[in-house]
Amino acid sequence: MSDFWTQVLEFAKTTTARVGTQLLQDFGQAQAAEKADGSLVTQSDRWADDALRRAIAQAFPTHGVLSEEVEHIFPANDWCWIIDPLDGTTNFARGLPIWGISLGLLYQGTPVFGYVHLPPLGQSFHGYWRGESGLEMPIGAFLNDRPIHTNTDALTSNHCFSLCTRSTALLKNPFPCKIRMLGATTYNFLTIAAGATLGGVEATPKIWDIAAVWAIVQAAGGVWTPLEAQPIFPLQVGEDYGDRSYPTLVVSQPALVPTFLPLVQTVQRT
Repeated sequence: MSDFWTQVLEFAKTTTARVGTQLLQDFGQAQAAEKADGSLVTQSDRWADDALRRAIAQAFPTHGVLSEEVEHIFPANDWCWIIDPLDGTTNFARGLPIWGISLGLLYQGTPVFGYVHLPPLGQSFHGYWRGESGLEMPIGAFLNDRPIHTNTDALTSNHCFSLCTRSTALLKNPFPCKIRMLGATTYNFLTIAAGATLGGVEATPKIWDIAAVWAIVQAAGGVWTPLEAQPIFPLQVGEDYGDRSYPTLVVSQPALVPTFLPLVQTVQRT
């Protein structure tokens, strides 16, 4: 692994571990306020956002940053970090142990590396996705540094699929497997990367919810299917990504797309 990718991975590990240690002290005790889009935010979100942006500026001064709480305009830098300082804020504020810190590294507007640290679970996921970038870089997806791959089982009624809170209307009709609702976009899709679930849908994820897991899921063998006609990546310089949502279906293998896509196509942005 080149010095650059070694630095990227070590930075992601140490920085999310440091921020996660502080967040664990606030876990279940933070007072939450409602943002304009109806989601919750705490002082812990804002502190973590600031800590991550400062760390990136120090370690990678030529890289840009886009973050949930502050920076929403995509910069002109070839390399840009997209950070979600605390994915699963409602879980965090209510004492439910599924929340994490997400870092995605983009090259020319497309994610090539993702790292998600889930402090309460003691789990850290990372992955490299070369795509069409032409970069010389590692390959693969990992959980606690061990390789992971999506589940290749045939679908049965005893496999699991995850919904978000805005996609529960799908349950008006029969669904071919067991439903789970985890409360964090990143973990929803990471369970697919790790082989625990066969698929998941998110109706209103923002770019910081999906940038890191976009790389990890595909590196693990998953299939990412936007539910709108326009492609998500590459992001465009100067565009404001603060209010955009990206309805998305993710499944563990190509054969499952025709099964689940018709079931979730009605998911719309709200």
